[in-house]
Amino acid sequence: MKTNSGRFFEDYRVGEVIHHAVPRTLSGGERALYHALYPARGALYSSDAFAQACGLPQSPMDDLIVFHTVFGKTVPDISLNAVANLGYAEGRFLQPVYAGDTLASRSEVIGLKQNSNGKSGVVYVRTTGTNQRGEPVLDYVRWVMVRKKNLDAPAPEAVVPDLANVVAPADLAVPAGLSFDGYDFAQAGERYRAGDYTVGEVIEHVDGVTIEEAEHMLATRLWQNTAKVHFDATFRPDGQRLIYGGHIISLARALSFNGLANAQIIVAINGGAHANPCFAGMTVKAWSEVLDIAETRVPGIAAMRLRLVATSGTGRALRGEDGKYLPEILLELDYWALIPA
Repeated sequence: MKTNSGRFFEDYRVGEVIHHAVPRTLSGGERALYHALYPARGALYSSDAFAQACGLPQSPMDDLIVFHTVFGKTVPDISLNAVANLGYAEGRFLQPVYAGDTLASRSEVIGLKQNSNGKSGVVYVRTTGTNQRGEPVLDYVRWVMVRKKNLDAPAPEAVVPDLANVVAPADLAVPAGLSFDGYDFAQAGERYRAGDYTVGEVIEHVDGVTIEEAEHMLATRLWQNTAKVHFDATFRPDGQRLIYGGHIISLARALSFNGLANAQIIVAINGGAHANPCFAGMTVKAWSEVLDIAETRVPGIAAMRLRLVATSGTGRALRGEDGKYLPEILLELDYWALIPA
């Protein structure tokens, strides 16, 4: 038996370290496809000249290109037989990635908890993405619901990691050389600095994007995400292919340009939840709430903590009276971004 049907819940052990196969060298091709798939317009990621004016050697890869690439490496070992990817925490982008860099991934299993139905369980992993020099570029925790193959396999001792609610501002990694002293607000697309926002402010991003099956399939293949639930229409009882949650993250982040064009660099993911499934034909809209504004160690650069919500509805409520996400909420993502102070 030379083929691999993927791991099931009973195959994981707390403390196990998994080195994921097939490193990937990124190029301008990934950038072009990313901008074709999403309405991404961040100036720092679009223009070498703009990035150089901000002290970087060239335009880096969009942070979410890095996230999707590192994430995609993990899928054959972590979530090939997943029911759903559930959430994220303690994510830190540690240094920029440029065209020509090669990324690899490894994960450590840090928690396991079998579900009460005995048919699946939640696997917690901490994943680290490294470049060709072995330097960490991204580190995050995610948890995913994975099917059991042998329903009679004994439940492991439940281990649920204690995760921080937020990455401390002092732990945010500002890219070496980055400076917003020569920042061109006209080229960036908006005039707003960190001081123009207030904690508690809600920003309606106005635009929407209807999910197309073909675009989702292309995107998921681009990131080499092989999870069966995204490709095989026979895998779910309803016969639908689940849209990759990262696709929704990138759509919502791109939509947030309208109102947050100067929130240029994602430096941390504090938490995130794929609240409800998304399928082709749904129209995704987004809004953001400003949760905090903090100084960084670099003068002129502030960090803004944002709640990004993707929804297939029109309201601004997240949860119902029962405390559960409303059915139209697709994503809640809590993250830090760098913005001119």
